[in-house]
Amino acid sequence: MSDSIAEARGVRKVYDTRGVETVALDGVDFSVGEGEFAALAGPSGSGKTTLLNILGALDEPSEGSVIVAGQELGKLTATELSDLRLAKLGFVFQAYNLIPVFTARENVEFVMELQGVGAAERHARADAVLEEVGLGGLGAKRPLELSGGQQQRVAVARAIVGRPRLVLADEPTANLDSETAARLLDLMAGLNRHHGTTFLFSTHDPMVMEAARRLVRLKDGRIVDDSRSAGG
Repeated sequence: MSDSIAEARGVRKVYDTRGVETVALDGVDFSVGEGEFAALAGPSGSGKTTLLNILGALDEPSEGSVIVAGQELGKLTATELSDLRLAKLGFVFQAYNLIPVFTARENVEFVMELQGVGAAERHARADAVLEEVGLGGLGAKRPLELSGGQQQRVAVARAIVGRPRLVLADEPTANLDSETAARLLDLMAGLNRHHGTTFLFSTHDPMVMEAARRLVRLKDGRIVDDSRSAGG
Protein backbone atom coordinates (compact mmCIF):
# COMPACT_ATOMS: atom_id res chain seq x y z
CA MET A 1 0.00 0.00 0.00
CA SER A 2 1.30 3.47 -0.84
CA ASP A 3 0.33 6.88 0.50
CA SER A 4 -3.19 7.49 1.74
CA ILE A 5 -5.72 9.00 -0.65
CA ALA A 6 -8.24 9.78 2.10
CA GLU A 7 -7.82 10.16 5.84
CA ALA A 8 -10.06 10.93 8.83
CA ARG A 9 -8.40 12.24 11.97
CA GLY A 10 -10.37 12.25 15.22
CA VAL A 11 -13.63 12.49 13.31
CA ARG A 12 -16.80 12.81 15.35
CA LYS A 13 -20.23 13.28 13.81
CA VAL A 14 -23.29 14.18 15.87
CA TYR A 15 -26.76 14.59 14.36
CA ASP A 16 -29.32 16.69 16.19
CA THR A 17 -32.91 15.68 15.46
CA ARG A 18 -35.44 17.84 17.28
CA GLY A 19 -33.11 18.29 20.20
CA VAL A 20 -32.10 14.63 20.38
CA GLU A 21 -28.42 14.04 19.68
CA THR A 22 -27.24 10.90 17.91
CA VAL A 23 -23.52 10.15 17.77
CA ALA A 24 -22.86 8.60 14.35
CA LEU A 25 -19.05 8.65 14.57
CA ASP A 26 -17.13 8.86 17.83
CA GLY A 27 -13.50 9.85 17.37
CA VAL A 28 -12.60 7.85 14.27
CA ASP A 29 -9.04 7.69 12.93
CA PHE A 30 -8.95 6.02 9.53
CA SER A 31 -7.11 6.19 6.23
CA VAL A 32 -7.40 4.41 2.90
CA GLY A 33 -4.29 4.01 0.78
CA GLU A 34 -3.78 4.33 -2.95
CA GLY A 35 -4.76 1.12 -4.71
CA GLU A 36 -6.69 -0.42 -1.82
CA PHE A 37 -9.83 -2.55 -2.24
CA ALA A 38 -11.40 -2.05 1.17
CA ALA A 39 -14.78 -2.35 2.87
CA LEU A 40 -16.44 -0.74 5.86
CA ALA A 41 -18.77 -3.19 7.59
CA GLY A 42 -21.05 -3.15 10.59
CA PRO A 43 -24.70 -3.18 11.63
CA SER A 44 -27.15 -0.43 10.66
CA GLY A 45 -26.31 2.66 12.65
CA SER A 46 -22.65 1.71 13.09
CA GLY A 47 -21.46 4.78 11.16
CA LYS A 48 -20.10 3.21 7.99
CA THR A 49 -22.20 5.25 5.52
CA THR A 50 -21.58 8.42 7.53
CA LEU A 51 -17.83 7.82 7.33
CA LEU A 52 -18.07 7.14 3.60
CA ASN A 53 -20.03 10.38 3.04
CA ILE A 54 -17.57 12.41 5.13
CA LEU A 55 -14.57 11.02 3.23
CA GLY A 56 -16.41 11.84 0.00
CA ALA A 57 -17.02 15.46 1.02
CA LEU A 58 -20.78 14.87 0.95
CA ASP A 59 -21.09 15.53 4.69
CA GLU A 60 -19.04 17.44 7.27
CA PRO A 61 -17.68 16.16 10.58
CA SER A 62 -18.78 17.81 13.81
CA GLU A 63 -15.19 17.51 15.03
CA GLY A 64 -11.89 16.39 13.56
CA SER A 65 -10.31 16.79 10.14
CA VAL A 66 -10.52 15.02 6.80
CA ILE A 67 -7.80 15.03 4.15
CA VAL A 68 -8.50 13.84 0.60
CA ALA A 69 -5.86 13.85 -2.14
CA GLY A 70 -3.64 15.98 0.08
CA GLN A 71 -6.28 18.65 0.75
CA GLU A 72 -7.91 19.31 4.12
CA LEU A 73 -11.62 19.48 3.37
CA GLY A 74 -12.47 21.87 6.20
CA LYS A 75 -10.29 24.55 4.61
CA LEU A 76 -11.93 24.38 1.18
CA THR A 77 -14.76 26.53 -0.14
CA ALA A 78 -17.97 24.94 -1.46
CA THR A 79 -16.70 25.44 -5.01
CA GLU A 80 -13.33 23.88 -4.19
CA LEU A 81 -15.07 20.90 -2.56
CA SER A 82 -17.21 20.45 -5.68
CA ASP A 83 -14.12 20.61 -7.89
CA LEU A 84 -12.33 18.03 -5.72
CA ARG A 85 -15.28 15.62 -5.88
CA LEU A 86 -15.42 16.02 -9.63
CA ALA A 87 -11.70 15.56 -10.25
CA LYS A 88 -10.65 13.03 -7.62
CA LEU A 89 -13.69 11.01 -6.51
CA GLY A 90 -16.22 8.64 -8.03
CA PHE A 91 -19.46 7.62 -6.33
CA VAL A 92 -21.63 4.51 -6.64
CA PHE A 93 -24.86 4.99 -4.73
CA GLN A 94 -27.19 2.27 -3.45
CA ALA A 95 -30.10 3.87 -5.34
CA TYR A 96 -27.93 4.25 -8.51
CA ASN A 97 -28.87 7.99 -8.81
CA LEU A 98 -29.01 7.83 -12.61
CA ILE A 99 -30.76 10.63 -14.49
CA PRO A 100 -33.92 8.94 -15.84
CA VAL A 101 -34.33 11.08 -18.97
CA PHE A 102 -30.72 10.46 -20.03
CA THR A 103 -29.55 7.39 -21.90
CA ALA A 104 -26.91 5.15 -20.33
CA ARG A 105 -24.27 6.83 -22.49
CA GLU A 106 -25.48 10.33 -21.52
CA ASN A 107 -25.43 9.38 -17.82
CA VAL A 108 -21.82 8.24 -18.18
CA GLU A 109 -20.87 11.31 -20.23
CA PHE A 110 -22.36 13.73 -17.70
CA VAL A 111 -19.32 13.65 -15.40
CA MET A 112 -16.98 14.32 -18.31
CA GLU A 113 -19.17 17.17 -19.52
CA LEU A 114 -18.81 18.77 -16.08
CA GLN A 115 -15.05 18.20 -16.35
CA GLY A 116 -14.99 20.09 -19.65
CA VAL A 117 -14.06 17.10 -21.83
CA GLY A 118 -14.81 17.66 -25.52
CA ALA A 119 -17.76 15.90 -27.18
CA ALA A 120 -15.75 13.51 -29.36
CA GLU A 121 -13.60 12.33 -26.46
CA ARG A 122 -16.67 12.06 -24.20
CA HIS A 123 -18.43 9.78 -26.67
CA ALA A 124 -15.37 7.61 -27.19
CA ARG A 125 -14.59 7.23 -23.48
CA ALA A 126 -18.23 6.59 -22.57
CA ASP A 127 -18.54 3.84 -25.18
CA ALA A 128 -15.23 2.30 -24.08
CA VAL A 129 -16.16 2.20 -20.40
CA LEU A 130 -19.66 0.86 -21.13
CA GLU A 131 -17.99 -1.92 -23.10
CA GLU A 132 -15.64 -2.54 -20.17
CA VAL A 133 -18.55 -2.96 -17.72
CA GLY A 134 -20.35 -5.34 -20.09
CA LEU A 135 -22.91 -2.91 -21.50
CA GLY A 136 -21.56 -2.51 -25.02
CA GLY A 137 -24.46 -1.85 -27.37
CA LEU A 138 -26.79 -0.64 -24.59
CA GLY A 139 -25.65 2.98 -24.50
CA ALA A 140 -28.88 4.24 -26.09
CA LYS A 141 -31.09 2.63 -23.42
CA ARG A 142 -32.60 4.76 -20.66
CA PRO A 143 -32.34 3.56 -17.03
CA LEU A 144 -35.91 2.23 -16.87
CA GLU A 145 -35.17 0.03 -19.90
CA LEU A 146 -32.32 -1.67 -18.02
CA SER A 147 -32.32 -4.27 -15.24
CA GLY A 148 -31.15 -3.37 -11.74
CA GLY A 149 -27.80 -4.99 -12.36
CA GLN A 150 -27.37 -3.12 -15.64
CA GLN A 151 -28.29 0.18 -13.96
CA GLN A 152 -25.68 -0.46 -11.27
CA ARG A 153 -23.10 -1.13 -14.00
CA VAL A 154 -23.98 2.22 -15.59
CA ALA A 155 -23.44 3.77 -12.16
CA VAL A 156 -20.02 2.10 -11.93
CA ALA A 157 -19.16 3.26 -15.46
CA ARG A 158 -20.14 6.83 -14.52
CA ALA A 159 -18.04 6.59 -11.34
CA ILE A 160 -14.85 5.48 -13.13
CA VAL A 161 -15.06 7.32 -16.47
CA GLY A 162 -13.72 10.55 -14.96
CA ARG A 163 -10.60 8.62 -13.91
CA PRO A 164 -10.96 9.30 -10.17
CA ARG A 165 -8.32 8.31 -7.65
CA LEU A 166 -10.93 6.93 -5.24
CA VAL A 167 -14.33 5.32 -5.82
CA LEU A 168 -16.72 5.30 -2.85
CA ALA A 169 -19.49 2.72 -3.11
CA ASP A 170 -22.38 2.68 -0.63
CA GLU A 171 -23.94 -0.81 -0.39
CA PRO A 172 -23.28 -1.42 -4.12
CA THR A 173 -24.73 -4.95 -4.11
CA ALA A 174 -27.75 -4.30 -1.86
CA ASN A 175 -30.38 -4.39 -4.61
CA LEU A 176 -28.81 -7.17 -6.67
CA ASP A 177 -29.20 -10.94 -6.76
CA SER A 178 -26.12 -12.93 -5.77
CA GLU A 179 -25.03 -13.78 -9.32
CA THR A 180 -25.28 -10.16 -10.51
CA ALA A 181 -23.54 -8.98 -7.33
CA ALA A 182 -20.67 -11.41 -7.92
CA ARG A 183 -20.22 -10.14 -11.49
CA LEU A 184 -20.22 -6.54 -10.27
CA LEU A 185 -17.59 -7.32 -7.64
CA ASP A 186 -15.43 -9.09 -10.23
CA LEU A 187 -15.73 -6.03 -12.44
CA MET A 188 -14.64 -3.63 -9.68
CA ALA A 189 -11.82 -5.93 -8.55
CA GLY A 190 -10.58 -5.99 -12.16
CA LEU A 191 -10.66 -2.18 -12.35
CA ASN A 192 -8.72 -2.08 -9.11
CA ARG A 193 -6.07 -4.53 -10.39
CA HIS A 194 -5.69 -3.23 -13.93
CA HIS A 195 -6.14 0.52 -13.43
CA GLY A 196 -5.06 0.91 -9.80
CA THR A 197 -8.38 2.55 -8.93
CA THR A 198 -8.91 2.65 -5.17
CA PHE A 199 -12.27 1.33 -3.95
CA LEU A 200 -13.88 1.81 -0.53
CA PHE A 201 -17.26 0.16 0.10
CA SER A 202 -19.79 0.32 2.89
CA THR A 203 -21.61 -2.98 3.08
CA HIS A 204 -23.69 -5.56 4.93
CA ASP A 205 -22.98 -8.15 2.23
CA PRO A 206 -20.74 -11.10 3.24
CA MET A 207 -19.75 -11.46 -0.43
CA VAL A 208 -18.31 -7.94 -0.47
CA MET A 209 -16.58 -8.48 2.86
CA GLU A 210 -14.94 -11.63 1.52
CA ALA A 211 -13.84 -9.93 -1.70
CA ALA A 212 -12.30 -6.96 0.10
CA ARG A 213 -8.59 -7.17 0.77
CA ARG A 214 -9.08 -5.00 3.87
CA LEU A 215 -12.11 -5.16 6.15
CA VAL A 216 -12.81 -2.42 8.68
CA ARG A 217 -15.61 -3.13 11.16
CA LEU A 218 -17.50 -0.37 12.92
CA LYS A 219 -19.82 -0.52 15.91
CA ASP A 220 -21.54 2.39 17.63
CA GLY A 221 -19.52 4.91 15.63
CA ARG A 222 -16.11 3.41 16.43
CA ILE A 223 -13.70 1.16 14.56
CA VAL A 224 -13.55 -2.15 16.41
CA ASP A 225 -11.48 -4.16 13.94
CA ASP A 226 -9.23 -3.46 10.95
CA SER A 227 -7.84 -6.52 9.21
CA ARG A 228 -6.21 -7.35 5.88
CA SER A 229 -6.43 -10.52 3.87
CA ALA A 230 -3.26 -12.50 3.17
CA GLY A 231 -3.09 -11.01 -0.32
CA GLY A 232 -3.99 -7.48 0.80
